Amino acid sequence: MKSVTAYIHKGEKYYVGECLEIDVITQGKTIDEVINNLHEATELYFEDEKKKLYFTDDISATINLGVAEYAA
Repeated sequence: MKSVTAYIHKGEKYYVGECLEIDVITQGKTIDEVINNLHEATELYFEDEKKKLYFTDDISATINLGVAEYAA
């Protein structure tokens, strides 16, 4: 099975979803909307492929945390 990784981040106004391995990018007002839009955009990207696509509910997240400097 081949997988595609999507990076979702908050833009100025909407959430943005970008597939890292293929040229697919989309946006939505909510994270759920972005995920649905990524499914649709990915299906369109691969519509000429002979393989059937399926999506899993597996989600991984990267969380960026800002850490204030402190005196040791």
